[in-house]
Amino acid sequence: MSKLNILMVMADQLAPHFTGAYGHRLVKTPAMDALAERGVRFDAAYCNFPLCAPSRFSLMSGRLPSAIGAWDNAAEFPAAIPTLAHYLDLAGYRTVLAGKMHFIGPDQHHGFAERLNTEIYPSDFAWTPDWDNPGARIHKWYHNMDSLSEAGQALATYQMDYDEEVGFAAVRKLYDFARDGDHRPFFLVVGFIHPHDPYAARPEWWDLYDHDAIDLPEPVDLDSLDPHSLRIRRGIQADSVGYTEEQCRNARHGYYANTSYIDGWLGRMVRVLEETGELDNTVVIATSDHGDMLGERGLWFKMSFFERSLRVPLIMAGPGVADAAVANACSLVDLAPTLLDIAADGGNRVEPVAPLAGRSLWESATGGRDPVDEAVAEYTAEMTSHPMFMIRRGRYKYIHCDADPALLYDLGADPCERANLADDPVHAEVAAGFAAEVAERWDSNAIRDQVLASQRTRRLLHAAAGNASRVSWDYSPAQDAANQYVRDHMDWAEAGARSRFPEPS
Repeated sequence: MSKLNILMVMADQLAPHFTGAYGHRLVKTPAMDALAERGVRFDAAYCNFPLCAPSRFSLMSGRLPSAIGAWDNAAEFPAAIPTLAHYLDLAGYRTVLAGKMHFIGPDQHHGFAERLNTEIYPSDFAWTPDWDNPGARIHKWYHNMDSLSEAGQALATYQMDYDEEVGFAAVRKLYDFARDGDHRPFFLVVGFIHPHDPYAARPEWWDLYDHDAIDLPEPVDLDSLDPHSLRIRRGIQADSVGYTEEQCRNARHGYYANTSYIDGWLGRMVRVLEETGELDNTVVIATSDHGDMLGERGLWFKMSFFERSLRVPLIMAGPGVADAAVANACSLVDLAPTLLDIAADGGNRVEPVAPLAGRSLWESATGGRDPVDEAVAEYTAEMTSHPMFMIRRGRYKYIHCDADPALLYDLGADPCERANLADDPVHAEVAAGFAAEVAERWDSNAIRDQVLASQRTRRLLHAAAGNASRVSWDYSPAQDAANQYVRDHMDWAEAGARSRFPEPS
């Protein structure tokens, strides 16, 4: 039995709540819808850190961020940590990365044999937070209300440039898999930047939506917000610069349009799989690194453990995958053992050298029952000065930070997380149980010491790099122009036939 190909398509900052595949009444996601109709949709999938780089490091390694030092968007991802790409390479796969994975450090491959594009964001220590000055406003590199005031239509942006390059490279690589004579299975990860803010969309995607029909967030009593939400509002200038209702509508309109844009690329890649005869031999996975609050609870972007920030879409379709929806909580660290199970079909199982934090979802994806209903997450980046932890089990979500009051929500009765039950006498036993579990799982003081030491070191190194000849870690894709297309050492007729799919009869 031949091994299945794996195509993983990752959006950036896409909350499942804002997709048609998960029931939004306006957002058009026909490719995700079609994937869900013939596959499995996980209805309570979470990231393990509501920020880009740490979330992706967790996904790639199958380990929690605190276990690998993934503290923030400028924490190095060490080359010595095995990733999915390493494991699948050993299982006989061709491993290729197209687009964003937000790798920080000099290793910009982490097991991928091929990388088709550079990163969109810096790969050095530039974006290191400063817990020594936790109240200081981040200016140069952080979100603010410009993302709302500038939301609207655009013909070109750096994000559009990037995703067009990524989508083109991924589509061409899918054709290459079919025409280059290498019959090994492939593991192709495609990372787009949209619908990440700023919320600017091309007219053809913007015009899919009636502007006046764009839904707005539910009103929220700002005086009732928890301390971390207030810190986020202050950090992104929502409480000082603020935003208007029309800016909010523009931002959500742009986000919906760009969600449809990314869905279009997903649909195109699925069509190429069908054209090349690989659709029935490929597991297709659609997901994201975290969500976006989009104004809900008075918040924007991510960085919190609330549902629209922490939840991600997770849809899987392919041979043997059931047509189902799975209600159990799961998270991105579960993808590593899941993909190892997929790769083990046909033999040559590769065992991880370090214990993985997650569980395989392959049993539930193929119609079985998952006895586990749990996800955990961490946060050690900007807008806080102490580590934050989250446990989602069954209907309950518990949030802990040494500097803040505990939060406990019953998501079954209160999906919008309005009522904090941490001090409710009726839920005292539940809250105490979660508190004890947090203390057992995490040493908050030790983690804080590690974060502070890492931040201080990285800030020093970044400052020193600015005083010398800078050596860039940003990946620069190699272009072998001397052997592209048709060159004078090639037979014109042979080159044409070799690059054509299907081959001429």
